[in-house]
Amino acid sequence: MHIHILGICGTFMGGAALLARAAGHRVTGCDANVYPPMSTQLEREGIELIEGFGEGQLSIEPDLWVVGNVVTRGTPLMEAILDRGLRYTSGPQWLAESVLQDKWVLAVAGTHGKTTTASMLAWILECGGKHPGFLIGGVPENFGQSARLTSSPEFVIEADEYDTAFFDKRSKFVHYRARTAVLNNLEFDHEDIFADLAAIETQFHHFVRILPSSGLIVSNADEAAVERVLKRGCWTPVEHFGQRGEWQASEAGAEAFDVRLRGNLLGRVCWSLLGQHNRMNALAAIAAARHAGVPAETAIEALSRFRNVKRRMEVRGAIGGVTVYDDFAHHPTAIAGLRSKVGKARIIAVLEPRSNTMKRGVMKDLLAGSLSAADRVLCFTGGLEWDAAAALAPLGARAQCGAELDTLVRLLVAEARAGDHILVMSNGSFGGLHAKLLAALGAGR
Repeated sequence: MHIHILGICGTFMGGAALLARAAGHRVTGCDANVYPPMSTQLEREGIELIEGFGEGQLSIEPDLWVVGNVVTRGTPLMEAILDRGLRYTSGPQWLAESVLQDKWVLAVAGTHGKTTTASMLAWILECGGKHPGFLIGGVPENFGQSARLTSSPEFVIEADEYDTAFFDKRSKFVHYRARTAVLNNLEFDHEDIFADLAAIETQFHHFVRILPSSGLIVSNADEAAVERVLKRGCWTPVEHFGQRGEWQASEAGAEAFDVRLRGNLLGRVCWSLLGQHNRMNALAAIAAARHAGVPAETAIEALSRFRNVKRRMEVRGAIGGVTVYDDFAHHPTAIAGLRSKVGKARIIAVLEPRSNTMKRGVMKDLLAGSLSAADRVLCFTGGLEWDAAAALAPLGARAQCGAELDTLVRLLVAEARAGDHILVMSNGSFGGLHAKLLAALGAGR
């Protein structure tokens, strides 16, 4: 079958393209924005990419058009597909019918941490001999690819609450028919499609309502919103993690923590990941893998060899004693973890508020507080609908805004000195800022 994917460079749709190719289909696709790591993955697999959504693509004549949620009414190609009555479906629907049928689906849901937790879970299953398939919204370093199709019954998927398509406004995760589900956390996000937190909780409850009684929910006991979802009705066994859960983590040094289940010590994870949030991600992955038959002791050993995900606190380079990190952030949560690692060394945070929620200023009142652990803050203001300078005013002279990337690079080069850590946060390419900054730092040294 020939499948043409609209919006193929999104993390989900790009992963679906890789799965379709692995299943033996001919795969082509189009998108308006192409950047690594997804574009390089697709090119490596020989998947033909077309720039834009022009209706001239009708001449490709695929057997099926798979439509990503980036596509809206008024898109020329989509209008032509509708006018001609051609066969189309959404990415999640195609995945459910063509890949996930008869699989033991382990779905990781939550506002934050889905990619990292799903990557941990897939790696644990791999080390436990399960050889799982997976579709993850990033590139786990242990695998080097964001999606994999195998003959194994187990399949790990990052379960996104964002809507499915312009013609299906349900959250993606209701399509997946999970058996094991992680509910990591729940905050207000995606202001472009959800009116408030209660609306998101309703979608999460739709997800909970279709989980089997023979399944398992691994839930964050410290998240009030997640607990509210479960109290609306739950027909599946639940295991909790967190300070109030049966699964707990206690710090055992800067790069280690102990894992306990109902107070019993199961082992110690030794790794280089930063922050309490990653310890919680690990607990969720250990519990979910245990449900699929991998002992906790095996999971703990596997996590000691876990290499995280590209663009999750990834070191992009170090020049003249200045280290540059890349963090794929919708909300700036990585600074506290970095602070625990570097101590009193200076942290310069560079933020591109690029997600729809951030662009519209929904989180602007929390922004200064979330960046307060940084010594200097530079915010890119291109395309924003709100006053970032006013939002960051509580940080005083530590914060500076700019609408030109080249200006930000010059400011960073002038500011940086040996021993500094520059944390660049964006859920997009940020105009290639990382490479430009490293090149400029090199030229200035």
